[in-house]
Amino acid sequence: MISFSTETLFELANPQIMGNWLGSIILQENLSEGEISVVFCDDNYLYNLNVEFLNHDTLTDVIGFNYSVGKEVHGEVFISVDRVKDNAIDFKQAFDNELSRVLAHGILHFCGYNDKTDLESSLMRTKEDFYLNQLMDKPL
Repeated sequence: MISFSTETLFELANPQIMGNWLGSIILQENLSEGEISVVFCDDNYLYNLNVEFLNHDTLTDVIGFNYSVGKEVHGEVFISVDRVKDNAIDFKQAFDNELSRVLAHGILHFCGYNDKTDLESSLMRTKEDFYLNQLMDKPL
């Protein structure tokens, strides 16, 4: 089950559609959906997690904690709504599109994809684009 919560003033417009879409990503990657928590927060909240748990003194848009067991995906995804808003402007994207990309990115990490190298980043972007295209006709 995928659940959504917030630590900031943000409300996901259609959590059922997003949860179903994220679940479909997991299934298409030949894995099964376990307990996944998505938490929307602000820059300060995510920055503190980044410093405390990852020793990174930087802002970021998404952090995931993967608790998957075998082929069952479990984890926590934390998303800074502030970073998503700024990135949407920087990349000339609609906020909803950028948010969906970040959500897919977090789930894809749980599915075993990384983005440390150029090759890994390219594959991650290809996967994000593939799954974003599946979401295009669904209202957020």
